[in-house]
Amino acid sequence: MMRMPGRRVGILSIPALAIATLVFITHGSVLGQSSSPALKTAAGAEPVPAATPFVEEHAHFDEKDPAGSVRAAVAALGRQKAAMILFQISPDTFDHPGRYDSEIILAEVKKHPGKLALTGGGGSLNAMIMQAVSTGDAGPEVQKKFKARAEELLRKGVIGFGEMTAEHFDGFTPYQSAPPDHPLFLLLSDLAAGHSVPIDIHMEAVPQDMALPADLKSPPNAARLHANIAAFERLLAHNPRANVIWAHLGSDFTGFRTVELDRRLLQAHPNLYMEIKTDPQAPGKNYPLGNDGRIKADWLKLLTDFPDRFVIGSDQHYPEPKDADKRWQETILLFNQLPAEVRKKIGTENVAHLYGNSVAPFLRAAKN
Repeated sequence: MMRMPGRRVGILSIPALAIATLVFITHGSVLGQSSSPALKTAAGAEPVPAATPFVEEHAHFDEKDPAGSVRAAVAALGRQKAAMILFQISPDTFDHPGRYDSEIILAEVKKHPGKLALTGGGGSLNAMIMQAVSTGDAGPEVQKKFKARAEELLRKGVIGFGEMTAEHFDGFTPYQSAPPDHPLFLLLSDLAAGHSVPIDIHMEAVPQDMALPADLKSPPNAARLHANIAAFERLLAHNPRANVIWAHLGSDFTGFRTVELDRRLLQAHPNLYMEIKTDPQAPGKNYPLGNDGRIKADWLKLLTDFPDRFVIGSDQHYPEPKDADKRWQETILLFNQLPAEVRKKIGTENVAHLYGNSVAPFLRAAKN
């Protein structure tokens, strides 16, 4: 999760007019095969739901109102044609006063089995990684505590680990950076494999050491960024049975999360998955949609070449804000342009594979 309060970040590739006049492809049609796409032009008109069911695999909530957030998410399911919503915990540090983890909302989520689920560790496991990076201590005692906390979260009912981070610019939570192959990340990979749960990781793409992009500020962000792609590949290779979901495809603030990079990593690492997020308020660089709302040809080819490796993860917050900041709408704009068989995989089947019995029976029931 990242949004820079009070300022725009990155290169805005969709002008303000396109935000108010989004192009939605009619249900059941595919980009380039529909002669009459439906245009949403009226301000305040009802948003177009998904053409086929999908799981919102990456959403967030108001930690000050967990019950209200859950009510809002449940109410949104039918409006969006969503089969389920999975909440994630924002990645955080121990010294941030707003830190929290899954316990704050878990009881409310459990009231809605088959509709809502929750990952965990952003406010504890991630904070432990950041602390270990700061102190240089990832020794046996630290690893023992880390493992105990991860297993505690699973016992309590989380279905995966996330949102973790290896490079997160300042926003709702502080700037954070850790090597993706840090010993605690490698331990988390082994734990995830052993318990058959995925890891969801937020990581800005930094292929080599570089200066902070000019449109970001230091402080609070680091003036120089450390390379992380090679280390990320070492994490992926460490335990091939651990499925890793790289969050926020379509929300790139360094300019290096390109189609070419994503394609290379997907080809090299069968345990790598990616979440699709398109945010018209902060599209960053390498945005998958053009100014007309149509998915760009190279992004469409990537998604159709690897239909088994993507999920929907719009980063939507609940309750939904009253302004135009409804990220799921833009993400579904992209989703509705995909071929029907690709939508089926990205919408529900890949989530069922990643989270197994935690969600698969509910998704089968929803489909029937």
